[in-house]
Amino acid sequence: MQSYSKSYEAIWADMDPNRHMRHSVYNDYAAQTRVGMFSHFDLSITEIGRLGFGPILFREETHFLSEIKLLDTITVTCSLIMMRRDASRWSFLHEIFKGDENSIKAAKIVVDGAWLNLDSRKLGTIPELRDVMSRFPKTENFEWIPDKT
Repeated sequence: MQSYSKSYEAIWADMDPNRHMRHSVYNDYAAQTRVGMFSHFDLSITEIGRLGFGPILFREETHFLSEIKLLDTITVTCSLIMMRRDASRWSFLHEIFKGDENSIKAAKIVVDGAWLNLDSRKLGTIPELRDVMSRFPKTENFEWIPDKT
């Protein structure tokens, strides 16, 4: 499987009273990695906003597999699971590892989303995204989402 990845260090603000990473922080690191991937492929989230769009999530599903503790180094991967050909709808897989990508998997996160036109408040598509997102790393079982009929 191809993936984009970023590494982080778990900080004090990430911890809960049980001395491990709070559940919502896993999703925050996944979101930060998605934002980083867009920038890596030359279309920043700021530019997407300038085009009048923003990402919207329909579903965010997290499977917690191993706890992460203060100062643990984590690596977060991001790959497309599926996408419409016009890039208007998409699903990403994130895997969070303690250490590098060859270490213990701590979580698996799947997000399904689309693009929201910030003026009309309706779902839409951005032509520039089709070309950028088609270059994103994809899972081995990547599939195209059928266009609506």
